[in-house]
Amino acid sequence: MENVNQAEFWQQRYEQDSIGWDMGQVSPPLKAYIDQLPESAKDQAILVPGAGNAYEVGYLHEQGFTNVTLVDFAPAPIQAFAERYPDFPAEQLICSDFFNLSPEQYQFDWVLEQTFFCAINPARRDEYIQHMATLLKAKGKLVGLLFDKDFGRQEPPFGGTKEEYQQRFATHFDIEIMEPCYNSHPARQGSELFIKMHVKQ
Repeated sequence: MENVNQAEFWQQRYEQDSIGWDMGQVSPPLKAYIDQLPESAKDQAILVPGAGNAYEVGYLHEQGFTNVTLVDFAPAPIQAFAERYPDFPAEQLICSDFFNLSPEQYQFDWVLEQTFFCAINPARRDEYIQHMATLLKAKGKLVGLLFDKDFGRQEPPFGGTKEEYQQRFATHFDIEIMEPCYNSHPARQGSELFIKMHVKQ
């Protein structure tokens, strides 16, 4: 399980095309969320951590969002994204460990969580929550999807339960929404929670 803390683990997975939970498209619940955002949101600072193939980042870019930052451990998906979107600002493509992002350098209005939380070592979940809160501006929000399922294995994705997530996130966030998705991709029906929460003041 410690391997998931290493960039090489993820690089190898992308090179071998063994990212089993990759849907090959923008996630329907996240697309629906993006589609209802006002025009004024298009210049907000948005982070998509552990973005992988980054279909959501591509969709945001296509819809005219100008301040989206993609972060991933492995260079392979970032290189592939840059090839698909050659006009995407290079300085907003960051090959780095999420946990190494400096709050002094980066502050975001909101974060789009697309199962990154379920890809990290579960032992680091509280560290994720604490660090995420430092990267968000006052009243910044975390929006996205978590797996509501126990996969029962020692490799990603790692699942969990609504009760666990509520207990963990409540330390640093006020939870507005944490409910089963009604519009999940068919392959994920019944196994996703949609979340929307704000940093505690």
